[in-house]
Amino acid sequence: MVALPEIKRHKTYAVNVGGVYVGGGAPVVVQSMTNTDTADIQKTYQQVKELHLAGSEIVRITVNNDAAAKAVAEIRNLLEKDGLNVPLVGCFHYNGHTLLNDYPDLCQALAKYRINPGNVGFGQKRDKQFEMMIEKAIEYNKPVRIGVNWGSLDQDLSTHLMNENAKLDKPKDADEIMREALVQSTLISAKKAEDIGLSKDKIIISTKVSRVQDLLAVYMELAKRSNYALHVGLTEAGMGSKGIVATAIGEGMLLQHGIGDTIRASLTPRPNESRAQEVKVCQELLQVMGIRSFTPMVSACPGCGRTTSTYFQELAENIQSYLNDQMPVWSRQYEGVETMKVAVMGCIVNGPGESKHADIGISLPGTGEAPVAPVFVDGKKAQTLRGDNIAEEFLEMVTTYVDKRYSKKQAA
Repeated sequence: MVALPEIKRHKTYAVNVGGVYVGGGAPVVVQSMTNTDTADIQKTYQQVKELHLAGSEIVRITVNNDAAAKAVAEIRNLLEKDGLNVPLVGCFHYNGHTLLNDYPDLCQALAKYRINPGNVGFGQKRDKQFEMMIEKAIEYNKPVRIGVNWGSLDQDLSTHLMNENAKLDKPKDADEIMREALVQSTLISAKKAEDIGLSKDKIIISTKVSRVQDLLAVYMELAKRSNYALHVGLTEAGMGSKGIVATAIGEGMLLQHGIGDTIRASLTPRPNESRAQEVKVCQELLQVMGIRSFTPMVSACPGCGRTTSTYFQELAENIQSYLNDQMPVWSRQYEGVETMKVAVMGCIVNGPGESKHADIGISLPGTGEAPVAPVFVDGKKAQTLRGDNIAEEFLEMVTTYVDKRYSKKQAA
């Protein structure tokens, strides 16, 4: 008997981010970030809404100037009028201490503050400005993400570690020193926040890099050295399949080791491409790993010389679209429907077997096979479909299956 490897979650403190818990054994949280000018209230509100409705449980926005700072409370008000209780995170660099000091409504409207220690200030001002931001978080009872980024690493710390390394008989390579500087910067800054008065259950940490192997190395160390809640993601995953693959491998390997309390896929969208793609990537990553379920998943064969028709491909796409469209309704009506597994297979080779493994599945005829499509429900053949309306009839069977299989939720 081959047992599945057990995922044992790294123990971290639970952090309440505007009603969404991160860490402490809570489900891994999906988050994303807008790319609008925050000062444009309507555009930012619309994108936050789009991301949240796509499944982003936390949304980060840039707060980089006075206009953006003034806009945040208005964006928060518009979301609340729409009944969208999505936590907003303010991303601060360089002038966060000033903006938080000057705009009390900003401090209150945000659910969390994101601080990059490498960009909080320079020279003698750095510690004071960091302290000012942490004090605002304490005053307004807000958590903080201390997010170190290798593109803006604390130069004093990295220079010190490089100099110490040079004195060794066998110096380590520069990349290893850089990774150590990232880890130390994160943990030193988190400890400073604690010394100022911010409790451990108000601190989330992240150490962002853009290479998968570096991501794995630094987060493994963070997990060894601390129990702060961890936000995981590559800082610039990239565009298209490269970004998706890098995100899936890097974050997936860490999640398999139980590391990661909240994740983001930092994908570069193509022109006019929806920002919500990064949300979908995170959801699918968690779902295919069996960590969380968001929507019924369709298994479909890739096709081969036995399936020269595109019929099964079109049916698989239509079914997945149908399930995605129905989920907002079904999730309010039925318990556990998001875990349903559907199979759409293209020929007799693996079709019946794969369909039996799904909750409900259909095995379509391949090239030259008899024009019949057996449907399997809970592992048993339930019906054989024929004719020109196979797709419509199968979707009806799926709808009927959902209604009979999943318990109806009680009205609130």
